[in-house]
Amino acid sequence: NTMSNVTRRDSLKLGATVGILSTGCQRGTGSEEPMSAKPALDPVLSVEKLSFPWHPPDPFLACMHHDDHYPKGDERMAPTVSLSGRDLGQDFSRKDGFSMYHGRTIPGFPQHPHRGFETVTVVRQGLLDHSDSLGAAARFGNGDVQWLTAGGGILHSEMFPLLKSDQENPLELFQIWLNLPARDKMVKPHFTMLWHEKIPRVVHRDSRNRSTTVTVVAGKLGESRAPSPPPNSWASRPESDLAIWTFRMEPGAEFTLPAASAGLNRSLYFFLGTSLRVAGRNVESYHSVALKSDEPVLLQAGPDAVEILMLQGRPIGEPVVQYGPFVMNTRTEIQEAFADYQRTQFGGWPWPGNDPVHARDEGRFARLIDGKLDRPV
Repeated sequence: NTMSNVTRRDSLKLGATVGILSTGCQRGTGSEEPMSAKPALDPVLSVEKLSFPWHPPDPFLACMHHDDHYPKGDERMAPTVSLSGRDLGQDFSRKDGFSMYHGRTIPGFPQHPHRGFETVTVVRQGLLDHSDSLGAAARFGNGDVQWLTAGGGILHSEMFPLLKSDQENPLELFQIWLNLPARDKMVKPHFTMLWHEKIPRVVHRDSRNRSTTVTVVAGKLGESRAPSPPPNSWASRPESDLAIWTFRMEPGAEFTLPAASAGLNRSLYFFLGTSLRVAGRNVESYHSVALKSDEPVLLQAGPDAVEILMLQGRPIGEPVVQYGPFVMNTRTEIQEAFADYQRTQFGGWPWPGNDPVHARDEGRFARLIDGKLDRPV
């Protein structure tokens, strides 16, 4: 497989020409451990220091972890603090604890295209406003998940309005990029809302009554099964054994990650806490751990609470050629994606601006591509 090494900032730039399409692959930095040094029964395959974005293996493409401490919002739902000193439109600075990203007034990602893959956006804290080229819209967050199949092409915006004027507006989310197999890369766009009220949360207590809470965004844990993904997702195929779970472990808690089927790519992303033991091995914070998928693994939290993301799935096993927001199987298909985008704008942009947000007093909702209104119950 070949994939260009791009950050989310680069993925939304379309100024470069197709002729300078770059390929090449980079996975992690610094602390990867060779597999040959592991005992035969060690379920840990490698440990890597995390960068931005994270680089999960096939069938995933990337994972971006956004954790921004936004201030109070003004009447426009923009930051009340000065934005001087920022490169507005390209602000990934984390100045004062937050970035504006591509937003110039309200933080976020104004309209941009995607083709050939899916985005799974897990908003753990705060709210996100979605608008797209098919007229669909949503406001979701505080545990909700949006699963968007870009398929043959869609434009969408993801804005972070600062709704609260009397207190700060923290935002934390994962955006996970999941590949599509060749036969599904050009399907019609589709998005599904997974409201947090319907997402299973499994609480396990160890022998000392210390809890581990597992949020099952995709896949199943015991008898708890996540809501269905979009119909053309790789995750909708039972043989993919795809799972997206988050773990919150109390200080000192123990939890045994159950074995799955063989031949999967299974990785843990330890992003919050001071220390974690994985199968008896000490792992520092902000590292990923690649695991054998068909063996149970004992997890032990250190002296502070621990939070982990797990991504698991059977590899699609097809060539990957990526240029920014387009992920296809060949260079020719990437060139076609650019040509189609320039010709059709993937249906055009029906909103008055590139960075639309919904009314301040609007609650969580989704107006789907078919026009139906979906609200959490």
